[in-house]
Amino acid sequence: MSVSHRLKAWPSWAAMFVVAVALLAVGSTRDSGPLNPGDRIDAISRRVACPVCDGESVFESRNPASEAIRAEIRASVYDGVATDDEILSAIANSYGGKVLLVPSSSGFDALIWALPAAGLMIGLVGLWFAFKRWRAEASALGVPTEGDYDLVEQAREQHRGTSDD
Repeated sequence: MSVSHRLKAWPSWAAMFVVAVALLAVGSTRDSGPLNPGDRIDAISRRVACPVCDGESVFESRNPASEAIRAEIRASVYDGVATDDEILSAIANSYGGKVLLVPSSSGFDALIWALPAAGLMIGLVGLWFAFKRWRAEASALGVPTEGDYDLVEQAREQHRGTSDD
């Protein structure tokens, strides 16, 4: 690979590195969490789906089932014994795992969310190797000769002759 080609490719790699670092920085920083019990109740309620409604969280829904879950969350928060994750686990155990809008970050749920990302990364690495190999094979062929251009022109003429019929 020539030096000029490497210099031309450098800014795009640097830009991808900056974007990756920025995404990792944003993804790894977390909010310190709600400051008071009301905020905590709202935050937990937003992570639980209404068991009766379609597409609504317990926070948004005014269904009696959602009201009961909110009351359960409120009681658990004001007891002050359970963490947010423990409250969510208790609700998931009571109503089933489908009631959680945000999957847990461990176990089978984490695997389900990680597999597509891993597949994407493996696919991108595979494409990188394929393009690298194709580039090496193309450069090994050398510069096209006049004979190569003549063959291509003959093939084009032959194709034009058969497509007119």
